[in-house]
Amino acid sequence: MSSSTSTVFFVAVPTAVTGAASFGLASAIQQRVTKQVPTSGTLNPRLLLELIRRPVWVLGVATVLVGLSLQLLALAFGPLVLVQPLLVTGVLFGALFSALLAHRRVDRVVVLGSLGCVAGLSAFLVLARPNGTTAHRAQGWALLPLALALAVIVLGCLAAAARYSGAVHVAALAAATGVLYGLTAGLMKVLTSQFRDGGVVEPFGHPVLYVVCAVGPMAFLLSQNTFQQGTLIAPALAIITIVDPLVGVAIGVNWLGERVDSSPAVLAGQVLAALVLIGSVALLAQRSTQLRREVEQASDRGTSSTRRVAWG
Repeated sequence: MSSSTSTVFFVAVPTAVTGAASFGLASAIQQRVTKQVPTSGTLNPRLLLELIRRPVWVLGVATVLVGLSLQLLALAFGPLVLVQPLLVTGVLFGALFSALLAHRRVDRVVVLGSLGCVAGLSAFLVLARPNGTTAHRAQGWALLPLALALAVIVLGCLAAAARYSGAVHVAALAAATGVLYGLTAGLMKVLTSQFRDGGVVEPFGHPVLYVVCAVGPMAFLLSQNTFQQGTLIAPALAIITIVDPLVGVAIGVNWLGERVDSSPAVLAGQVLAALVLIGSVALLAQRSTQLRREVEQASDRGTSSTRRVAWG
């Protein structure tokens, strides 16, 4: 085994998996704490004001920073095509940590659905093999089509979340969160390029930095809305985790001129991976609805028993 291969397996792999576990733990903590504060409207900053008073939630934010640091370290020693699929396991870690924090058994169906999401998205990314080789970087009006498409998707998701309740409401919020996270990641890559080319001052002369400063906090706030509204963490986290890198790949290809493998065999494999993803998310959503009904029925039975005791 060569020294570079050893570095990948003994540094990049465990670092990426530990980073995924950090992201999963942070999501589980945030989801739990958001349910301990008053429910707020979508993108209402009051939610963050309530959450920041909770030390456990602040610990969750710190755990996110640990995960980001580990992600950067993993990317420094391993290729993106290896690190990104490993980070997707954060969906599974999130489901496991959420169950542990709630002192309940890990649901087998949730684990199966989470594994399906990990397998499907990992296969999609490995088949596409996105890389940093650029053909040309889009500028000016060439940026507009994808920007409009992402804006329409986010606004459509927010409209759906405002109109519907239950699983559709949570899925719409999660999808919008994933788009904004993916957009933030893509723009951050532009910022790093500007920093490398022109130094610390260079990013301040371009609008990208200010867009990131607006979109990033909005994405984080929307993620807290999503966690607060969902019954289980797995369905929402799965949607966010799936949409985020897919938007990142779209930005890389359309704006940054990066290349992906688009041969017929690869496209066929990506279709199969997409079907696995859709089926896994549907399974998680269905199981989440079932568990919510079970909790509501148990609550109703408990209320009825209390009333009988009080009247008896």
